Amino acid sequence: MSVHDAMYILGGKWKIHLIAALLFGPKRYSDLLRDITGISGKVLSRELKEMEMNHLVKRSVSNIQPIAVFYELTEYGESTKPIIAVLAEWGEAQREVIVNNKISINNSPRAVRVKVNN
Repeated sequence: MSVHDAMYILGGKWKIHLIAALLFGPKRYSDLLRDITGISGKVLSRELKEMEMNHLVKRSVSNIQPIAVFYELTEYGESTKPIIAVLAEWGEAQREVIVNNKISINNSPRAVRVKVNN
């Protein structure tokens, strides 16, 4: 059940991307929209609300003009940092294997085909 619970909170296409972006500090909505390639404004709003509901993200409104809304990880959200670090490390290693060895993984019907362009 613990893996199921973790996937419930972190699952989906964008949550890991959002957490990774917010690990570098608070960001405005427009910054997140610009930094995360492929996410729409509607989806970003929905994901942020869901993450706020699950106590991963805190929304703050500045009291200076012009008013700006910032999102930042909560202490609970910060606890995902080791998970993101492991994913990043694994991703770097896989990219290195694929790029340096120029492999194509296509030996089984379920395998993923990786194409390397040089």
